[in-house]
Amino acid sequence: MSTMNGTAVLVTGGSRGIGAATAVRLAREGADVAFTYVRGEAAAEKVVARIEAAGGNALALRADAADAGDAAGAVERAADVLGRLDVLVNNAGVGVVGPLESLTLADVDRVLAVNVRAAFLASQAAAGRMAEGGRIITVGSCMAQRVPSPGGTLYATSKAALIGLTKALARELGGRGITANLVHPGPVDTDMNPADGPYAEGQAAMTALGRFGTADEVASMVAFLAGPEGRYVTGAEFAVDGGHAA
Repeated sequence: MSTMNGTAVLVTGGSRGIGAATAVRLAREGADVAFTYVRGEAAAEKVVARIEAAGGNALALRADAADAGDAAGAVERAADVLGRLDVLVNNAGVGVVGPLESLTLADVDRVLAVNVRAAFLASQAAAGRMAEGGRIITVGSCMAQRVPSPGGTLYATSKAALIGLTKALARELGGRGITANLVHPGPVDTDMNPADGPYAEGQAAMTALGRFGTADEVASMVAFLAGPEGRYVTGAEFAVDGGHAA
C-alpha cells in the first residue's frame, strides 16, 4: 500500500548504498523523490530508472555536500522542481578512519563539512520550505554510540554531532509539527563496506546478531519515520545495528 502519495522527498547521497535503498523505498511508498550525487552519474541514472520502472517519479541532482552552497542549494532545487518539500533525508557522508596522529587538517575539514555542516545547512534550508508536518531524518552511525576499536576518532566525532543537531531541531521545529530523528546504522553491506570485505568478519562479530545489515533494512526505518505512522516520533535515535551498541 502506498502511504506517501503526494509527498516530496529529498535524499542526499542517494545514488548508492543506504541512500539509493532509501530513495527507492520512499518512491515505492508513493513519494516523489529527488536525490543528490557527486560522482557516478551512471549509478544515479540506474536509481532513477529503478524508480521510474516501478511507476514512481525521480530526479537526480548533482551536488557536493562538501560545498556549502550545494548543501543548501540542493534543497532549494528539489523543492522548486517538485513544487514542495515534505521530507529531507540527510544521508550523504564520508568516512576517514585511521590513527589519531595520521589525520590531517584537510581530513578534519572534509569530514566535518560533509557529515555535519551539510546536514545543518540542508536542514536549515528545508525548514524554510517545509509546511506543517514535515520530516527531517538524518543518517548517523553506530559509532556515535559505541566506538569499539581505535581509529574512529574523527568519524565518531562527526556522527556524534548529529545527535545534538537532531534534538535541537526537534525542539526548534516541533511547534510547526516538523519532526527530526536520527537513524544509526551498524555494519551495512554496501560497496564501500562489503560484507565479504577484509574487515567484515570483525565488524560482524561486534554485533549481537553476528551479521551485516542490508541497506534495505535501514531504509525501512527511514520509511517508518517519514510515513504517517511516525508523526509523533521526534528528537529520537534509532539503532539499526544488529545489536552493535547492546
